[in-house]
Amino acid sequence: MARLQTMDVDVRLDAHAGPDALAADLEPLVAHVEQRLGALADSLRERDVQGIELQAQELHRALACAVESFMHAARHGGVPEAMRLRLARASAQLARQREALSRATAALDRAIDVLMPGAAAPASRVYTASGLSAPLRSSTNLNA
Repeated sequence: MARLQTMDVDVRLDAHAGPDALAADLEPLVAHVEQRLGALADSLRERDVQGIELQAQELHRALACAVESFMHAARHGGVPEAMRLRLARASAQLARQREALSRATAALDRAIDVLMPGAAAPASRVYTASGLSAPLRSSTNLNA
């Protein structure tokens, strides 16, 4: 089971810090986002619904904090390229997780539609090994 541990990262950015100091200030924020992404991936892999919910909330908090700090750093001297690249990689990883979750949800929706068709599906239709087939016909001619 994924660790259901939360962690707060509180970083104050110095408005007069140089690029090296800004990178040092932003490092724990990016590391925290990366940790939350890893924990969310673990929960998704384990299909731990409670863990997924918790890790998604923690990731949201970590991202909000990181984005706020990155905006502050951008206004006061710029964001070091290394930190920008790490946050971009984390963002790409998040997009991949979102895409995988979306595909899994769509596949589940299709499976549910096949197993439990809606009220619009005629009652005379039957299921076969390859899925829903044509309606049954009672007037089939079997003369040879």
